[in-house]
Amino acid sequence: MRSAAPVHEVTLADGHPAWLVVGHEEARAALNDPRLSKDMHAALAHSGEVVAEGLPGPALARHMLAVDPPDHTRLRRLAMPAFSRRRVDGLEARIRSIVDQLVDHLAVRGGTDRPVDLVAGYAFPLPFTVISELLGVPEQDRADLGRWFRTLLTPYAGPQPPAETVAASDALVAYLHALLDLKRRAPGEDLVTDLIVAADRDGALTEQEMASTIFQLVVAGHDTTTSLIGNGTVALLKHPAQRVALVADPGLAAQVVEECLRWDAPVPHSTFRYTTDEVRLGGAVIPAYAQVIISLAAANRDPARYGDPETFDVRRSDGGHLAFGHGIHHCLGAPLARLEGRIALAELHTRFPAMRLAVGASELRWGHGDGLVLRGLTELPVLLGPPVS
Repeated sequence: MRSAAPVHEVTLADGHPAWLVVGHEEARAALNDPRLSKDMHAALAHSGEVVAEGLPGPALARHMLAVDPPDHTRLRRLAMPAFSRRRVDGLEARIRSIVDQLVDHLAVRGGTDRPVDLVAGYAFPLPFTVISELLGVPEQDRADLGRWFRTLLTPYAGPQPPAETVAASDALVAYLHALLDLKRRAPGEDLVTDLIVAADRDGALTEQEMASTIFQLVVAGHDTTTSLIGNGTVALLKHPAQRVALVADPGLAAQVVEECLRWDAPVPHSTFRYTTDEVRLGGAVIPAYAQVIISLAAANRDPARYGDPETFDVRRSDGGHLAFGHGIHHCLGAPLARLEGRIALAELHTRFPAMRLAVGASELRWGHGDGLVLRGLTELPVLLGPPVS
């Protein structure tokens, strides 16, 4: 599709028309174009259509990824201090401590002939623990919270969600409001308390916006990093020479993370956008009120931008990617994801240099997520081999 044109009119699986952007230059421009709105409710109101909200639905739909300025500016500004470079750098020691504990647990459970699941045992608990601590989620609540999120992010067949997905959605909505009540009674040094203080100080946030923001930060703060660690590990195991380079020189970890993000992005397509006016892009004319899907994965392998883009090369000289987006919606947690990814991949692969897949590569399933916006492994069975102490 990219070789034919950078922008295409397509029909989605549900029958709705949309425009798909696959060129790097055009994707970057579209991500930064103020005529591409993120306000789904305004789009539906204009079209008069009734489209399934998905779960958890309107109760948690007022976060920074679902609104335009000035609401986006206001919501993002309130969360920014928690993800500042200084705050993220201060988390490094804690992240290393969590990684060390998880790696030790893997070494006890695994071995040369006992497979372990790296998603459940490593890639998920690391970022989920970090974002839970940042938000101030009590430790005794995290197992339930993680289970509800995993259920919500598991795709299902048919137009109606199964009973367990509805139950998880209801439980999650109720819990986030209960967490807000808890932090009002017992404030802490955490982001949820900061949101409450901002709301009480000048009415900067509604109750729905606070709960929606917490929901979005938990999803973005753990799910994509889980996929980065899992997808990146598969890429390294399928390219032994690149993995050997990392094991020999853990200082390559930053470059490894960037190439993993380019090669197999945890978010292969952008979240919902629609045009508020006619937009000319890549030789196409996209009409007003049309849905636009920006393929970050396709843009990240555009030969017009990268030399030999189908090659996984951790020492790539023409780096850079759109895995974190671009423009005002560029991922707020990118510095934290990069830090967690660097530490997690370097420690895992240097500690277990003989690690290999416990199943054939064709048996791996990226069934996690909604199949369009998110791409992550449901599980990653590996044989660790003897650890290096």
